[in-house]
Amino acid sequence: MKYLMAIDAGTGSVRAVVFDTNGTQVGVAQKEWTHREDPRWPGSMDFDWRHNWDLARGCVREVLASTGVDPADVAAVSTTCMREGILLYDADGNEIWACANVDARSNDEVAQLIEKDPGLERELYLESGQTYALGALPRLLWVKNKMPEVYERAATLGMFNDWLIYHFTGVLAVEPSNGSTTGIMSLEKRDWDPSISERCGLRSDLFKPVLECGSLAGHVSAQGASDTGLAEGTPVVVGGGDCQLGMIGVDACLPGQAGVFGGSFWQYEFNTASPKTDDHCRVRVNCHAVPGVWQYEALAFKPGLVMRWFRDAFCQEEKRIAAESGTSAYDLMDERAAEVPVGAGGMVCCFSDIMNFIHWTHAAPTFTNFELDPDKYNKYTFYRAILENTALLVKGHIELVREFTGKEPDELVFAGGASYSDLWAQIVSDVTNKPVRVPVVKEATALGAAIIAGYGVGIYPSIAEGAHQVVKIEKTFSPDAANHAMYEKLYETWRKVYAAQLGLSEQGITKSMWSAPGIK
Repeated sequence: MKYLMAIDAGTGSVRAVVFDTNGTQVGVAQKEWTHREDPRWPGSMDFDWRHNWDLARGCVREVLASTGVDPADVAAVSTTCMREGILLYDADGNEIWACANVDARSNDEVAQLIEKDPGLERELYLESGQTYALGALPRLLWVKNKMPEVYERAATLGMFNDWLIYHFTGVLAVEPSNGSTTGIMSLEKRDWDPSISERCGLRSDLFKPVLECGSLAGHVSAQGASDTGLAEGTPVVVGGGDCQLGMIGVDACLPGQAGVFGGSFWQYEFNTASPKTDDHCRVRVNCHAVPGVWQYEALAFKPGLVMRWFRDAFCQEEKRIAAESGTSAYDLMDERAAEVPVGAGGMVCCFSDIMNFIHWTHAAPTFTNFELDPDKYNKYTFYRAILENTALLVKGHIELVREFTGKEPDELVFAGGASYSDLWAQIVSDVTNKPVRVPVVKEATALGAAIIAGYGVGIYPSIAEGAHQVVKIEKTFSPDAANHAMYEKLYETWRKVYAAQLGLSEQGITKSMWSAPGIK
Protein backbone atom coordinates (compact mmCIF):
# COMPACT_ATOMS: atom_id res chain seq x y z
CA MET A 1 0.00 0.00 0.00
CA LYS A 2 1.29 3.43 -0.97
CA TYR A 3 0.37 6.66 0.82
CA LEU A 4 0.35 10.39 0.13
CA MET A 5 1.14 13.02 2.75
CA ALA A 6 -0.13 16.58 2.93
CA ILE A 7 1.36 19.26 5.17
CA ASP A 8 -1.22 22.00 5.76
CA ALA A 9 -0.06 25.24 7.40
CA GLY A 10 -3.27 27.09 8.24
CA THR A 11 -3.94 30.31 10.07
CA GLY A 12 -4.56 28.61 13.42
CA SER A 13 -2.67 25.34 13.16
CA VAL A 14 -0.33 23.13 11.19
CA ARG A 15 -1.06 19.50 10.47
CA ALA A 16 0.26 16.48 8.65
CA VAL A 17 -2.37 14.28 7.02
CA VAL A 18 -1.85 10.85 5.46
CA PHE A 19 -4.18 9.53 2.74
CA ASP A 20 -4.17 6.33 0.77
CA THR A 21 -4.26 6.66 -2.99
CA ASN A 22 -8.06 6.21 -3.00
CA GLY A 23 -8.43 9.45 -1.03
CA THR A 24 -9.24 7.84 2.32
CA GLN A 25 -7.74 9.68 5.28
CA VAL A 26 -5.52 7.31 7.25
CA GLY A 27 -4.35 9.64 10.00
CA VAL A 28 -3.72 13.23 11.04
CA ALA A 29 -1.53 15.03 13.55
CA GLN A 30 -2.21 18.68 14.30
CA LYS A 31 -0.61 21.40 16.41
CA GLU A 32 -2.14 24.79 17.09
CA TRP A 33 0.01 27.86 16.61
CA THR A 34 -0.41 31.57 17.11
CA HIS A 35 0.98 34.57 15.28
CA ARG A 36 1.64 37.27 17.81
CA GLU A 37 1.43 41.01 17.42
CA ASP A 38 4.65 42.93 17.97
CA PRO A 39 3.61 45.57 20.52
CA ARG A 40 5.70 48.14 18.69
CA TRP A 41 3.62 47.72 15.54
CA PRO A 42 -0.20 47.68 15.95
CA GLY A 43 -1.87 45.33 13.49
CA SER A 44 1.26 43.24 13.02
CA MET A 45 1.07 39.43 12.82
CA ASP A 46 4.54 37.96 13.18
CA PHE A 47 5.39 34.42 12.08
CA ASP A 48 7.83 32.49 14.29
CA TRP A 49 9.63 30.32 11.73
CA ARG A 50 11.84 28.46 14.21
CA HIS A 51 9.10 27.35 16.60
CA ASN A 52 6.64 26.74 13.78
CA TRP A 53 9.02 24.46 11.89
CA ASP A 54 9.43 22.46 15.09
CA LEU A 55 5.63 22.11 15.22
CA ALA A 56 5.39 21.14 11.55
CA ARG A 57 8.08 18.48 11.65
CA GLY A 58 6.63 17.19 14.92
CA CYS A 59 3.31 16.64 13.16
CA VAL A 60 5.02 14.55 10.47
CA ARG A 61 6.73 12.38 13.06
CA GLU A 62 3.51 12.03 15.06
CA VAL A 63 1.30 10.98 12.15
CA LEU A 64 3.85 8.41 10.99
CA ALA A 65 4.01 6.99 14.51
CA SER A 66 0.25 7.01 15.14
CA THR A 67 -0.65 5.36 11.81
CA GLY A 68 2.26 2.94 11.68
CA VAL A 69 2.87 3.94 8.07
CA ASP A 70 6.35 2.96 6.95
CA PRO A 71 8.11 6.11 5.66
CA ALA A 72 9.28 4.05 2.68
CA ASP A 73 5.60 3.65 1.69
CA VAL A 74 4.99 7.41 1.43
CA ALA A 75 4.93 7.85 -2.35
CA ALA A 76 5.04 11.65 -2.25
CA VAL A 77 4.54 14.70 -0.07
CA SER A 78 3.04 18.08 -0.93
CA THR A 79 2.31 21.25 0.99
CA THR A 80 -0.38 23.87 1.29
CA CYS A 81 -0.88 26.90 3.51
CA MET A 82 -2.71 30.10 4.29
CA ARG A 83 -2.17 32.56 1.50
CA GLU A 84 -0.55 36.03 1.73
CA GLY A 85 1.95 35.24 4.48
CA ILE A 86 5.50 36.02 3.33
CA LEU A 87 9.06 35.30 4.43
CA LEU A 88 12.34 37.00 3.58
CA TYR A 89 15.61 35.04 3.38
CA ASP A 90 19.20 36.24 3.33
CA ALA A 91 21.79 35.22 0.74
CA ASP A 92 22.63 32.09 2.74
CA GLY A 93 19.00 30.93 2.75
CA ASN A 94 18.29 31.85 6.38
CA GLU A 95 14.90 33.29 7.33
CA ILE A 96 15.24 36.89 8.51
CA TRP A 97 11.65 38.25 8.62
CA ALA A 98 8.13 36.86 8.24
CA CYS A 99 4.51 37.91 8.69
CA ALA A 100 1.30 35.87 8.58
CA ASN A 101 -1.71 36.31 6.33
CA VAL A 102 -3.80 39.26 7.56
CA ASP A 103 -0.90 41.31 8.93
CA ALA A 104 -2.13 44.92 8.86
CA ARG A 105 0.83 46.96 10.11
CA SER A 106 1.40 48.83 6.86
CA ASN A 107 -1.09 51.71 7.12
CA ASP A 108 1.61 54.33 6.59
CA GLU A 109 2.97 52.48 3.58
CA VAL A 110 -0.42 52.17 1.87
CA ALA A 111 -0.89 55.91 2.38
CA GLN A 112 2.60 56.48 0.96
CA LEU A 113 1.83 54.44 -2.15
CA ILE A 114 -1.50 56.18 -2.72
CA GLU A 115 0.05 59.62 -2.25
CA LYS A 116 2.84 58.77 -4.69
CA ASP A 117 0.38 57.66 -7.41
CA PRO A 118 -3.38 57.56 -6.66
CA GLY A 119 -4.09 55.42 -9.72
CA LEU A 120 -1.33 52.86 -9.21
CA GLU A 121 -3.33 50.40 -7.09
CA ARG A 122 -5.97 50.02 -9.78
CA GLU A 123 -3.31 49.73 -12.48
CA LEU A 124 -1.53 46.96 -10.59
CA TYR A 125 -4.79 45.17 -9.80
CA LEU A 126 -5.68 44.91 -13.48
CA GLU A 127 -2.42 43.07 -14.09
CA SER A 128 -2.03 41.08 -10.87
CA GLY A 129 -5.58 40.61 -9.55
CA GLN A 130 -4.51 42.01 -6.15
CA THR A 131 -4.86 45.27 -4.27
CA TYR A 132 -2.84 46.64 -1.36
CA ALA A 133 -5.27 45.06 1.14
CA LEU A 134 -3.51 41.70 1.61
CA GLY A 135 -0.64 41.86 -0.86
CA ALA A 136 3.09 41.92 -0.22
CA LEU A 137 3.87 45.35 -1.67
CA PRO A 138 2.94 47.50 1.38
CA ARG A 139 4.57 44.95 3.68
CA LEU A 140 7.84 45.06 1.74
CA LEU A 141 7.70 48.84 1.80
CA TRP A 142 7.13 48.63 5.57
CA VAL A 143 10.29 46.53 5.93
CA LYS A 144 12.17 49.05 3.80
CA ASN A 145 10.95 51.97 5.94
CA LYS A 146 10.93 50.42 9.41
CA MET A 147 13.66 47.73 9.23
CA PRO A 148 16.10 48.93 6.57
CA GLU A 149 18.85 46.58 7.75
CA VAL A 150 16.56 43.58 7.11
CA TYR A 151 15.54 45.01 3.74
CA GLU A 152 19.16 45.34 2.67
CA ARG A 153 20.02 41.79 3.79
CA ALA A 154 17.04 40.21 2.04
CA ALA A 155 17.86 38.09 -0.98
CA THR A 156 14.67 36.09 -1.60
CA LEU A 157 10.92 36.37 -0.96
CA GLY A 158 8.95 33.21 -0.28
CA MET A 159 5.56 31.91 0.86
CA PHE A 160 4.75 29.44 3.63
CA ASN A 161 4.05 26.36 1.50
CA ASP A 162 7.38 26.92 -0.25
CA TRP A 163 9.04 27.39 3.14
CA LEU A 164 7.87 23.90 4.14
CA ILE A 165 9.24 22.43 0.90
CA TYR A 166 12.50 24.28 1.50
CA HIS A 167 12.91 22.58 4.88
CA PHE A 168 12.12 19.17 3.38
CA THR A 169 14.36 19.47 0.33
CA GLY A 170 16.64 22.49 0.44
CA VAL A 171 14.92 23.79 -2.73
CA LEU A 172 13.38 27.26 -2.51
CA ALA A 173 10.93 28.23 -5.24
CA VAL A 174 7.53 29.95 -5.25
CA GLU A 175 4.54 28.60 -7.21
CA PRO A 176 1.81 30.71 -8.88
CA SER A 177 -1.32 29.88 -6.85
CA ASN A 178 0.05 31.37 -3.63
CA GLY A 179 2.66 33.56 -5.28
CA SER A 180 -0.08 35.40 -7.15
CA THR A 181 -1.50 36.60 -3.81
CA THR A 182 1.60 38.79 -3.35
CA GLY A 183 0.40 41.15 -6.07
CA ILE A 184 3.83 40.96 -7.74
CA MET A 185 2.95 38.38 -10.39
CA SER A 186 1.46 38.68 -13.84
CA LEU A 187 -1.77 36.69 -13.78
CA GLU A 188 -1.57 35.97 -17.48
CA LYS A 189 2.03 34.70 -17.37
CA ARG A 190 1.74 33.02 -13.94
CA ASP A 191 5.19 34.40 -13.19
CA TRP A 192 6.87 37.25 -11.34
CA ASP A 193 6.69 40.73 -12.84
CA PRO A 194 9.58 42.61 -11.17
CA SER A 195 8.43 45.85 -12.80
CA ILE A 196 5.52 45.90 -10.33
CA SER A 197 8.01 46.19 -7.46
CA GLU A 198 9.94 48.88 -9.31
CA ARG A 199 6.79 50.97 -9.82
CA CYS A 200 6.31 50.89 -6.03
CA GLY A 201 9.88 52.01 -5.32
CA LEU A 202 10.95 48.52 -4.25
CA ARG A 203 13.71 46.13 -5.21
CA SER A 204 13.19 43.81 -8.17
CA ASP A 205 15.84 41.22 -7.29
CA LEU A 206 14.01 39.18 -4.61
CA PHE A 207 12.36 36.66 -6.91
CA LYS A 208 13.46 33.08 -7.50
CA PRO A 209 12.24 31.03 -10.49
CA VAL A 210 8.61 29.91 -10.30
CA LEU A 211 7.77 26.19 -10.27
CA GLU A 212 4.29 25.30 -11.53
CA CYS A 213 1.90 23.50 -9.17
CA GLY A 214 2.13 19.73 -9.49
CA SER A 215 5.75 19.72 -10.63
CA LEU A 216 8.48 17.90 -8.72
CA ALA A 217 10.25 20.32 -6.40
CA GLY A 218 12.87 17.84 -5.21
CA HIS A 219 13.34 15.01 -2.74
CA VAL A 220 13.52 14.83 1.03
CA SER A 221 17.11 15.63 1.94
CA ALA A 222 19.20 13.97 4.63
CA GLN A 223 18.45 16.93 6.90
CA GLY A 224 14.74 16.80 6.03
CA ALA A 225 14.66 13.10 6.82
CA SER A 226 16.42 13.65 10.14
CA ASP A 227 13.98 16.42 11.06
CA THR A 228 10.75 14.68 10.07
CA GLY A 229 11.23 10.92 10.03
CA LEU A 230 10.37 10.74 6.32
CA ALA A 231 12.60 8.57 4.15
CA GLU A 232 15.45 10.37 2.45
CA GLY A 233 14.69 10.64 -1.26
CA THR A 234 10.89 10.81 -0.87
CA PRO A 235 9.52 12.95 -3.76
CA VAL A 236 8.20 16.38 -2.73
CA VAL A 237 5.68 17.91 -5.15
CA VAL A 238 4.87 21.63 -5.50
CA GLY A 239 1.49 22.31 -3.88
CA GLY A 240 -0.32 25.62 -3.54
CA GLY A 241 -2.51 27.99 -1.59
CA ASP A 242 -5.21 26.62 0.69
CA CYS A 243 -8.31 27.61 -1.29
CA GLN A 244 -6.80 26.57 -4.60
CA LEU A 245 -5.94 23.12 -3.27
CA GLY A 246 -9.30 23.07 -1.51
CA MET A 247 -10.95 23.35 -4.92
CA ILE A 248 -8.94 20.34 -6.09
CA GLY A 249 -10.04 18.56 -2.91
CA VAL A 250 -13.73 19.06 -3.80
CA ASP A 251 -13.25 18.03 -7.45
CA ALA A 252 -13.58 21.59 -8.79
CA CYS A 253 -10.67 21.80 -11.21
CA LEU A 254 -12.40 22.98 -14.39
CA PRO A 255 -13.63 26.42 -15.54
CA GLY A 256 -17.21 27.11 -14.50
CA GLN A 257 -17.06 25.09 -11.30
CA ALA A 258 -17.50 26.80 -7.93
CA GLY A 259 -16.86 26.10 -4.29
CA VAL A 260 -17.66 27.67 -0.94
CA PHE A 261 -15.23 27.12 1.91
CA GLY A 262 -16.58 27.81 5.36
CA GLY A 263 -14.01 28.29 8.08
CA SER A 264 -12.68 31.22 10.08
CA PHE A 265 -13.08 33.12 6.81
CA TRP A 266 -15.47 32.11 4.03
CA GLN A 267 -14.37 32.04 0.41
CA TYR A 268 -16.46 31.84 -2.74
CA GLU A 269 -14.27 30.51 -5.55
CA PHE A 270 -15.33 30.48 -9.20
CA ASN A 271 -13.01 28.87 -11.75
CA THR A 272 -12.32 30.58 -15.05
CA ALA A 273 -10.24 29.89 -18.16
CA SER A 274 -9.27 33.56 -18.37
CA PRO A 275 -7.23 35.85 -16.09
CA LYS A 276 -9.68 38.72 -16.74
CA THR A 277 -10.02 41.13 -13.81
CA ASP A 278 -12.91 43.31 -12.60
CA ASP A 279 -12.87 46.86 -13.98
CA HIS A 280 -14.11 48.08 -10.58
CA CYS A 281 -11.44 46.14 -8.63
CA ARG A 282 -13.95 44.55 -6.27
CA VAL A 283 -13.06 40.85 -6.58
CA ARG A 284 -9.74 39.15 -6.12
CA VAL A 285 -8.34 37.08 -8.99
CA ASN A 286 -5.79 34.33 -8.30
CA CYS A 287 -4.04 31.59 -10.23
CA HIS A 288 -5.63 28.20 -9.60
CA ALA A 289 -3.28 25.36 -8.65
CA VAL A 290 -4.42 23.72 -11.90
CA PRO A 291 -2.23 25.15 -14.68
CA GLY A 292 -4.26 27.10 -17.24
CA VAL A 293 -7.08 27.86 -14.80
CA TRP A 294 -7.66 30.97 -12.66
CA GLN A 295 -10.13 31.79 -9.88
CA TYR A 296 -12.39 34.67 -8.99
CA GLU A 297 -12.38 34.85 -5.22
CA ALA A 298 -14.75 36.75 -2.94
CA LEU A 299 -13.81 36.67 0.74
CA ALA A 300 -16.09 37.02 3.74
CA PHE A 301 -14.30 38.08 6.88
CA LYS A 302 -14.58 36.06 10.09
CA PRO A 303 -17.90 34.11 9.87
CA GLY A 304 -16.33 31.16 11.66
CA LEU A 305 -14.80 33.43 14.28
CA VAL A 306 -18.17 35.13 14.78
CA MET A 307 -19.73 31.72 15.38
CA ARG A 308 -17.00 30.79 17.88
CA TRP A 309 -17.49 34.11 19.67
CA PHE A 310 -21.25 33.54 19.92
CA ARG A 311 -20.78 29.99 21.22
CA ASP A 312 -18.25 31.00 23.85
CA ALA A 313 -20.10 34.15 24.94
CA PHE A 314 -23.68 32.86 25.13
CA CYS A 315 -23.82 29.06 24.89
CA GLN A 316 -22.08 27.81 28.04
CA GLU A 317 -24.94 25.38 28.73
CA GLU A 318 -24.62 23.80 25.29
CA LYS A 319 -20.87 23.53 25.78
CA ARG A 320 -21.41 21.80 29.12
CA ILE A 321 -23.93 19.32 27.70
CA ALA A 322 -21.72 18.67 24.70
CA ALA A 323 -18.72 17.93 26.92
CA GLU A 324 -20.78 15.48 28.99
CA SER A 325 -22.36 13.73 26.01
CA GLY A 326 -19.38 13.70 23.67
CA THR A 327 -21.12 15.73 21.00
CA SER A 328 -20.61 19.25 19.61
CA ALA A 329 -22.07 22.43 21.04
CA TYR A 330 -22.70 23.54 17.48
CA ASP A 331 -24.83 20.43 16.84
CA LEU A 332 -26.98 21.27 19.87
CA MET A 333 -27.32 24.88 18.74
CA ASP A 334 -28.25 23.73 15.22
CA GLU A 335 -31.05 21.55 16.59
CA ARG A 336 -32.68 24.52 18.32
CA ALA A 337 -31.98 26.99 15.51
CA ALA A 338 -33.72 24.65 13.06
CA GLU A 339 -36.93 25.34 15.02
CA VAL A 340 -36.58 29.10 14.47
CA PRO A 341 -38.67 30.33 11.51
CA VAL A 342 -36.89 31.08 8.24
CA GLY A 343 -35.65 34.67 8.31
CA ALA A 344 -35.18 34.67 12.10
CA GLY A 345 -38.30 36.75 12.61
CA GLY A 346 -36.93 39.54 10.42
CA MET A 347 -33.78 39.98 12.50
CA VAL A 348 -30.78 41.32 10.60
CA CYS A 349 -27.16 41.07 11.65
CA CYS A 350 -24.15 42.75 10.07
CA PHE A 351 -20.66 41.30 10.28
CA SER A 352 -18.72 40.77 7.05
CA ASP A 353 -19.78 42.76 3.98
CA ILE A 354 -19.81 41.81 0.31
CA MET A 355 -16.25 42.17 -0.90
CA ASN A 356 -14.91 45.45 -2.26
CA PHE A 357 -11.23 44.69 -2.70
CA ILE A 358 -10.17 48.25 -3.61
CA HIS A 359 -11.86 49.76 -0.51
CA TRP A 360 -12.14 46.87 1.92
CA THR A 361 -13.76 47.70 5.22
CA HIS A 362 -16.63 46.41 7.35
CA ALA A 363 -19.34 47.85 9.55
CA ALA A 364 -19.34 47.50 13.31
CA PRO A 365 -20.86 44.13 14.36
CA THR A 366 -24.60 44.67 14.64
CA PHE A 367 -27.87 42.87 15.45
CA THR A 368 -31.05 44.80 14.71
CA ASN A 369 -34.78 44.52 13.99
CA PHE A 370 -35.79 42.28 16.88
CA GLU A 371 -38.41 42.62 19.61
CA LEU A 372 -38.21 42.19 23.39
CA ASP A 373 -39.99 38.86 23.24
CA PRO A 374 -37.81 36.07 24.71
CA ASP A 375 -39.92 33.30 23.21
CA LYS A 376 -39.51 34.65 19.69
CA TYR A 377 -36.11 36.32 19.99
CA ASN A 378 -33.65 34.30 22.05
CA LYS A 379 -30.09 33.10 21.60
CA TYR A 380 -31.16 30.53 19.00
CA THR A 381 -32.80 33.27 16.95
CA PHE A 382 -29.57 35.25 17.06
CA TYR A 383 -27.62 32.11 16.18
CA ARG A 384 -29.82 31.42 13.15
CA ALA A 385 -29.45 35.05 12.06
CA ILE A 386 -25.66 34.54 11.95
CA LEU A 387 -26.09 31.43 9.79
CA GLU A 388 -28.42 33.30 7.44
CA ASN A 389 -26.20 36.39 7.31
CA THR A 390 -23.27 34.32 6.06
CA ALA A 391 -25.43 32.63 3.41
CA LEU A 392 -26.60 36.07 2.24
CA LEU A 393 -22.93 36.94 1.77
CA VAL A 394 -22.49 33.89 -0.47
CA LYS A 395 -25.43 35.07 -2.58
CA GLY A 396 -23.92 38.55 -2.78
CA HIS A 397 -20.58 37.17 -3.89
CA ILE A 398 -22.15 35.00 -6.60
CA GLU A 399 -23.96 38.09 -7.92
CA LEU A 400 -20.80 40.19 -7.69
CA VAL A 401 -18.78 37.81 -9.88
CA ARG A 402 -21.71 37.45 -12.29
CA GLU A 403 -21.86 41.24 -12.74
CA PHE A 404 -18.55 41.39 -14.56
CA THR A 405 -18.32 37.88 -16.01
CA GLY A 406 -21.92 37.18 -16.94
CA LYS A 407 -21.47 33.73 -15.42
CA GLU A 408 -22.50 31.86 -12.31
CA PRO A 409 -22.41 28.18 -11.35
CA ASP A 410 -25.33 25.79 -11.57
CA GLU A 411 -24.40 24.27 -8.21
CA LEU A 412 -22.05 24.78 -5.27
CA VAL A 413 -19.70 22.44 -3.47
CA PHE A 414 -19.56 23.32 0.23
CA ALA A 415 -16.55 22.30 2.32
CA GLY A 416 -14.62 23.35 5.42
CA GLY A 417 -15.69 23.16 9.03
CA ALA A 418 -19.03 24.89 8.43
CA SER A 419 -20.11 22.13 6.03
CA TYR A 420 -20.49 19.73 8.97
CA SER A 421 -23.70 21.67 9.71
CA ASP A 422 -26.61 20.31 7.69
CA LEU A 423 -28.64 23.34 8.74
CA TRP A 424 -26.05 25.77 7.38
CA ALA A 425 -25.76 23.81 4.12
CA GLN A 426 -29.54 23.89 3.67
CA ILE A 427 -29.67 27.63 4.37
CA VAL A 428 -26.93 28.24 1.77
CA SER A 429 -28.96 26.21 -0.74
CA ASP A 430 -32.19 28.06 0.06
CA VAL A 431 -30.60 31.51 -0.08
CA THR A 432 -28.67 30.94 -3.33
CA ASN A 433 -31.39 28.78 -4.94
CA LYS A 434 -28.73 26.25 -5.96
CA PRO A 435 -28.05 22.62 -5.10
CA VAL A 436 -25.29 22.39 -2.51
CA ARG A 437 -23.06 19.30 -2.54
CA VAL A 438 -21.09 18.39 0.58
CA PRO A 439 -18.11 16.03 0.15
CA VAL A 440 -17.16 13.17 2.45
CA VAL A 441 -13.79 14.80 3.16
CA LYS A 442 -14.81 18.26 4.31
CA GLU A 443 -11.31 19.50 5.17
CA ALA A 444 -10.63 19.55 1.45
CA THR A 445 -7.37 21.50 1.45
CA ALA A 446 -5.25 18.59 2.70
CA LEU A 447 -6.95 16.18 0.29
CA GLY A 448 -6.16 18.58 -2.55
CA ALA A 449 -2.50 18.56 -1.51
CA ALA A 450 -2.52 14.75 -1.48
CA ILE A 451 -4.07 14.65 -4.96
CA ILE A 452 -1.48 17.04 -6.37
CA ALA A 453 1.27 14.96 -4.70
CA GLY A 454 -0.08 11.85 -6.40
CA TYR A 455 -0.27 13.61 -9.75
CA GLY A 456 3.32 14.79 -9.38
CA VAL A 457 4.62 11.21 -9.17
CA GLY A 458 2.33 9.73 -11.81
CA ILE A 459 -0.29 8.04 -9.62
CA TYR A 460 -3.04 10.14 -11.28
CA PRO A 461 -2.90 11.03 -15.01
CA SER A 462 -3.93 14.65 -14.36
CA ILE A 463 -4.89 16.79 -11.38
CA ALA A 464 -8.52 16.92 -12.51
CA GLU A 465 -8.73 13.16 -13.10
CA GLY A 466 -7.12 12.49 -9.74
CA ALA A 467 -9.68 14.70 -8.01
CA HIS A 468 -12.56 13.08 -9.88
CA GLN A 469 -11.25 9.66 -8.91
CA VAL A 470 -10.95 10.21 -5.15
CA VAL A 471 -13.50 12.91 -4.18
CA LYS A 472 -16.81 11.50 -3.00
CA ILE A 473 -20.01 13.42 -2.24
CA GLU A 474 -21.77 12.61 1.03
CA LYS A 475 -24.93 14.74 0.78
CA THR A 476 -26.73 17.05 -1.63
CA PHE A 477 -29.09 19.78 -0.39
CA SER A 478 -31.79 21.10 -2.74
CA PRO A 479 -33.30 24.59 -2.42
CA ASP A 480 -36.79 25.09 -1.02
CA ALA A 481 -38.71 27.52 -3.26
CA ALA A 482 -40.78 29.05 -0.45
CA ASN A 483 -37.73 29.60 1.74
CA HIS A 484 -35.84 31.14 -1.18
CA ALA A 485 -38.64 33.65 -1.78
CA MET A 486 -38.42 34.78 1.86
CA TYR A 487 -34.64 35.06 1.69
CA GLU A 488 -34.88 37.20 -1.44
CA LYS A 489 -36.77 39.81 0.59
CA LEU A 490 -34.41 39.48 3.54
CA TYR A 491 -31.43 39.98 1.24
CA GLU A 492 -32.69 43.35 0.04
CA THR A 493 -33.33 44.45 3.63
CA TRP A 494 -29.89 43.29 4.73
CA ARG A 495 -28.15 45.22 1.93
CA LYS A 496 -29.86 48.44 3.01
CA VAL A 497 -29.21 47.93 6.71
CA TYR A 498 -25.56 47.11 6.04
CA ALA A 499 -25.08 50.22 3.91
CA ALA A 500 -26.42 52.36 6.76
CA GLN A 501 -24.22 50.63 9.34
CA LEU A 502 -21.16 50.94 7.12
CA GLY A 503 -21.80 54.66 6.82
CA LEU A 504 -21.67 54.98 10.61
CA SER A 505 -18.34 53.15 10.70
CA GLU A 506 -16.82 55.20 7.91
CA GLN A 507 -17.82 58.39 9.75
CA GLY A 508 -15.97 57.13 12.83
CA ILE A 509 -19.17 56.93 14.90
CA THR A 510 -18.86 53.16 15.32
CA LYS A 511 -15.77 50.93 15.16
CA SER A 512 -15.29 48.87 12.02
CA MET A 513 -15.00 45.10 12.50
CA TRP A 514 -11.97 45.15 10.18
CA SER A 515 -10.42 47.48 7.65
CA ALA A 516 -7.57 46.93 5.23
CA PRO A 517 -4.36 48.91 5.82
CA GLY A 518 -4.72 52.50 4.70
CA ILE A 519 -8.53 52.62 4.97
CA LYS A 520 -9.59 55.55 7.14
